[in-house]
Amino acid sequence: MKIIRHAAAALAVSAAVATPVSAQVSGIGVADPAVIVASSQALQTAYSQIATTYQAQRTQLEQLQQQHTALLRQLDSNGDGQLSEAEQAAAQQANNPVRPQLEANEQSIAQTQAPLNRARVYAIEQIAQQLNPAVQQVVSQGSIQLIIAPNSVLYMAEAVSVSDEIVAALNTRLPAVAITPPDAWQPSQQSVSLFQDVQEVLMMAAVQQQQAQAASQPQQPAVTGR
Repeated sequence: MKIIRHAAAALAVSAAVATPVSAQVSGIGVADPAVIVASSQALQTAYSQIATTYQAQRTQLEQLQQQHTALLRQLDSNGDGQLSEAEQAAAQQANNPVRPQLEANEQSIAQTQAPLNRARVYAIEQIAQQLNPAVQQVVSQGSIQLIIAPNSVLYMAEAVSVSDEIVAALNTRLPAVAITPPDAWQPSQQSVSLFQDVQEVLMMAAVQQQQAQAASQPQQPAVTGR
């Protein structure tokens, strides 16, 4: 048995060997839409294409975020690397010279990031349109009667996850998507919400990967004097 603490935990499962649908327990499966979309071939290809297409904006974002960090450091009066309530309150003062710089910087970040996020949401919306058919395909093949989200499950067995099967069905149905939305296109609220969930899953997975890489690095022997 394993504890499901977050949707990102299921992302690691999707990288493992898929469990046959016939192994599901009493017709009940567990899957997370955000994890499935994040694991899909179409999403990974689209994000790679977006990174290339918007390389100039990504470079600008790195510079703006460095400026943002420098501005926050000016507000960190005690130099402990975090803003206390008192420091945050001081930052809100109208006469604080850093405040207008910080607001302008945050606005620039949002404007620079907007076309990237628009392309990402458009890609996710296309994938989401094929998500339900992919789920129905897995349900019919595996005689599944109920699929629930992992955040509503305290414990689950490995065999209960149907994420791999849904990802495989989704990849077959939609191996790739467009990344350039029509001029008049407006994202639905559901697409924006799913995009936010997918971003969180990807961020958590990246953190877990960094932690795993750090843990695998050989420890340097301590240098002791004589």
